[in-house]
Amino acid sequence: MTSVKRTIAVAIALAVVIGGCSGTATVTIDDAWARTSASTQNAGAAYMTIVGGDTADRLVAVSVASAVARTAELHETTMGSGDTDGMMMMQEVPVLEIPAGERVSLEPGGYHVMLMMLAEPLVTGAAFDVTLTFEQAGEIVVPVEVREG
Repeated sequence: MTSVKRTIAVAIALAVVIGGCSGTATVTIDDAWARTSASTQNAGAAYMTIVGGDTADRLVAVSVASAVARTAELHETTMGSGDTDGMMMMQEVPVLEIPAGERVSLEPGGYHVMLMMLAEPLVTGAAFDVTLTFEQAGEIVVPVEVREG
């Protein structure tokens, strides 16, 4: 093998090794959970941490099976102003930016997956899936564990 061919072969091998070690290509989800709900509640919430991949992405939709809730939406808890000054309010968020390599928390008091018109109460130990839809990563099905809040 000539030195030029050897150099090219080594360069290709290094590119393959470095490419394979470059990090997460897409978003990942950590610690997905939902708070238990009382039998009289018709809404619930799911929380998790979304970790950005190599490139920025955007969470554009959330959904659950109808056996869990009629509707799921991405919401943010905010502090009201004007007539609702000082009151905690929830509003739908159409898109959530996921910066490359950063963690975005969906947590009580912040962003969360709002479950509306629950089919049945969320009880400790139960589990269900939430489907997150990203612009780049596509659909990711996330198992969610119900626990005490």
